[in-house]
Amino acid sequence: MFQQETICGALQVRNLKQRLAARRMELLSLKSESFTARPSLVSGSARAFLGRYASQIALAPSIAIASIFVYGFMIWTAYISFSASGMLPDYHWVGLRQYYNLWSNPVWIQSAKNIVVFTFLYILITTVVGLFLAILLDQRIRAEGALRLIYLYPMALSFVVTGTAWKWILNPGLGIERVMHMWGWESFRFDWLVNPRFALYTVVLAGVWQASGFVMALFLAGLRGIDEDLIKAARLDGAGGLSIYRRIIIPLLGPTFVTVAVVLVQQALRTFDLVIALTNGGPANNTQLPATFMYKQTFERSQLGVGAASAVMIFMTILAIVIPYLYASTRKGSNEHA
Repeated sequence: MFQQETICGALQVRNLKQRLAARRMELLSLKSESFTARPSLVSGSARAFLGRYASQIALAPSIAIASIFVYGFMIWTAYISFSASGMLPDYHWVGLRQYYNLWSNPVWIQSAKNIVVFTFLYILITTVVGLFLAILLDQRIRAEGALRLIYLYPMALSFVVTGTAWKWILNPGLGIERVMHMWGWESFRFDWLVNPRFALYTVVLAGVWQASGFVMALFLAGLRGIDEDLIKAARLDGAGGLSIYRRIIIPLLGPTFVTVAVVLVQQALRTFDLVIALTNGGPANNTQLPATFMYKQTFERSQLGVGAASAVMIFMTILAIVIPYLYASTRKGSNEHA
């Protein structure tokens, strides 16, 4: 009897140990599952965060760089224009003194006159040449792709290359004048590059050659967007080719004219490398433009405050042109969607 009770007690103790071991295994398994589930939750939240803000994260570096090196330096330049800066930055506030010095400088006055003449001729001639080339290409002629590439090729060149090439072409001792002399026309003279009265027109000539292909592409796209039914209806009414262009096509290209004007104005105002490569502002400052004046005042004459004031004047001029254009474009778009 005692032996049977001992055996039963031993069995109970063994069963109890087995249940405790099973319980311990369950606890260990639950603990391991919790450890494995935690990283998946963390990685899932990270993926959700990246998926939600991926575009902002991708744009953040470029926005930071633009904020610092574009808008930050613009603000710094504007502040320098009101400071006593000379060769080095001096943050002592002097009000409008640098602007007074700027407009008292005869070279700046000459630059302002030159930019008016250059911008007017540059826009006028480039628009006329570009529109003429676009009309010719719009006649569905053969080899249109090759001609379009030839017209657009100058746009692929930098202004430095364009200025250097035209400097050789217009140089009296190397270019057109020398060639004509070699052909026997000894009395031929073409010295615009060194003539103070005509030197600015050589800059206009090189700029027109550079930008005409781009303007041609804009006008060609505008021409191809005009409804053919309008032109057919005009021809049925007896309108000739010139009348169709004057009364239908040219008025419909109004938005393209505005776009071309805005693009060419901002290009003209920031023209710098073309002048440096072609004439370096000479002879006698007759090809000096505001951008070249700003560079020379800042880095050659150590007048940092005056150079900053001229930069602000250029920037304000561009804003005065671009802001009305953007406002008109935005208002037109909102009216179309209304």
